[in-house]
Amino acid sequence: MSSPSDRTPLAERVEELLAVGGPLPIVAAGDPVLRRGTEPFEGQLEPALLARFVEALRETMHAAPGVGVAAPQVGVGLRIAVIEDPAPVPEEVRVARGRVPQPFRVLVNPSYEPVGAGRAAFFEGCLSVPGWQAVVARFAEVRLTGQDEHGRPVDEVFSGWPARIVQHETDHLDGLLYLDRAELRSLSSNEAMAERWTQPTPVLASAALGFELP
Repeated sequence: MSSPSDRTPLAERVEELLAVGGPLPIVAAGDPVLRRGTEPFEGQLEPALLARFVEALRETMHAAPGVGVAAPQVGVGLRIAVIEDPAPVPEEVRVARGRVPQPFRVLVNPSYEPVGAGRAAFFEGCLSVPGWQAVVARFAEVRLTGQDEHGRPVDEVFSGWPARIVQHETDHLDGLLYLDRAELRSLSSNEAMAERWTQPTPVLASAALGFELP
């Protein structure tokens, strides 16, 4: 049975969220909104409300902190996500992971497809699964298509860590969590990560925890 909030029109739901002010609460794994997929954005929010919602997503992402937030993570089933990564990492991490700065971006109705067969595996976390990380093998390069918040077309190739971010956030819009794609033998608490697996790549974790890398 759906709850009253499930049946509330999306614009009303967004207005309710924004009325509280401040960063929006992050929905945790186990909430059906993270699993049911999203509606394509087709003007359900008028431009001023969309702009306020995007800004709230940005504030929420910064406060968490994270490098991306998808609308379902704040309880809104619309195909919208935001990303931003200042990439404040050591040089060896930047080189190993291809982690380069990404400016703030709004992704509306995004979808991705692989470019080539290359895959890269690294530890990954999620604001909706707090306290844990796991190794996920993802496409090393993807073509992302969709629109921005102004309806302008997006057609761009991402590689390295930015490719991982757009895959992670777009997966949220399809009802997928990173754990659905993870090597579950790699699942590690944040405490274990800090103590054991801070290396730029998960090679040592692979050997110690017994999982394969691509």
